[in-house]
Amino acid sequence: MKIAAYVGVSLAVLIAAGCAPESDPDGEQPQSQSASADFQKQLLKQLISARPGQVIELPAGKFQLNRSLSLNVDGVTIRGAGMDETVLSFKDQIQGAEGLLVNASDFTIEDLAIEDTIGDALKVNEGKNIIIRNIRVEWTNGPATENGAYGIYPVQTENTLVEGTVAIGASDAGIYVGQSRNVIVRNNRAEYNVAGIEIENTIGADVYNNIATNNTGGILVFNMPNLPQPGHSTRVYDNKVFANNVDNFGHEGTPVAAVPAGSGIVINSNDNVEIFNNEIADNDTANVIVSSYYTAGYYSDKSTQKDFDPYPEGIYIYDNQFKGGGSSPDHLELKALKLAKFGFNGSLPDILWDGVVDQAKLVEGELPTALKLCIDNGDAGIVNVDAANDFKNISTELAPHQCTLAKLPRIELEFDKPADQEVDVVQVEAADA
Repeated sequence: MKIAAYVGVSLAVLIAAGCAPESDPDGEQPQSQSASADFQKQLLKQLISARPGQVIELPAGKFQLNRSLSLNVDGVTIRGAGMDETVLSFKDQIQGAEGLLVNASDFTIEDLAIEDTIGDALKVNEGKNIIIRNIRVEWTNGPATENGAYGIYPVQTENTLVEGTVAIGASDAGIYVGQSRNVIVRNNRAEYNVAGIEIENTIGADVYNNIATNNTGGILVFNMPNLPQPGHSTRVYDNKVFANNVDNFGHEGTPVAAVPAGSGIVINSNDNVEIFNNEIADNDTANVIVSSYYTAGYYSDKSTQKDFDPYPEGIYIYDNQFKGGGSSPDHLELKALKLAKFGFNGSLPDILWDGVVDQAKLVEGELPTALKLCIDNGDAGIVNVDAANDFKNISTELAPHQCTLAKLPRIELEFDKPADQEVDVVQVEAADA
């Protein structure tokens, strides 16, 4: 058996159902109703009685669950037989919101799938040293507003790794890390979500080697008001972000519902963000969007805390490969801008900036370099829509952005060790159904 090194010597609990599976119309092999009921009963029992250092192993099979699962014990690992082998289906869920809710530290979950939850699929709240690896979360009916909001959802965590996961169909974000510190999101695939990957109000995040395609917006780095901490210092690199042109199906009034279809990478109100070495292509509104809170489409001066900083500052875009994009922007204002400035057959430049800056920080009419939007990306173009002045002075001048910024440090996780280290495991089989 395999487990991340930090868990130590473990006790494995094999949750198994003894009834033979029966076929369904889609050719899958779900467990019978009685077998799934027994599986759910045994799994709930093991989660309630779990002890630190324990490994709960789930067998291959598709199991129908009708209530949320929860775990509140530190140092536990939940492991399946593979994201396409062990499937927890919540299609008939009648109790709870999440598929699995975890309030614990030193937690690992790997090698299983969570499907069709009423609300969020996997939520990890207020834990430290979290590993989410090789997990698939999916709403199997495809993009739909009635789908759960978040797929993979660590929030208020510290030292978090999300890797090798697949997120499909979330009505907010497929992979979301919020109000957290020291985060790595790598080697994931996000598709057919409103936001593929979203980093929000998080301090210190590396987002790399991911694929974001067929979402409304590919990768989002946001700061929102009225939350315990503002975010900063995110690196987005070595990703493939292409063809994120799915119509926005988010719930009206939520921040992501205002994201234009056709958005590649979007930075909103966040500071110290690097975008580099990405392949960004064919996002119909713009390959990269940099905006303030005022132009995000959900601004309300009545509900914004007084010390919230709405301006994106210290943004560095360099060494990306851009292709296509900007040919059919969402939102009427952007359509009109494209037609007026670039013609019927033209396209918006790769980088779209709202041009809104903090006037109080200007020095002789300019922002200090450390607060600028800096671009060092070959022949990549920019359009400054001058939103602060009612779009009166739209500019494609690159010279004000030809600057460099100090590069951010790499995120390090102490427990980020190879996943194939051998440890002693004892298996305890559940009683047959």
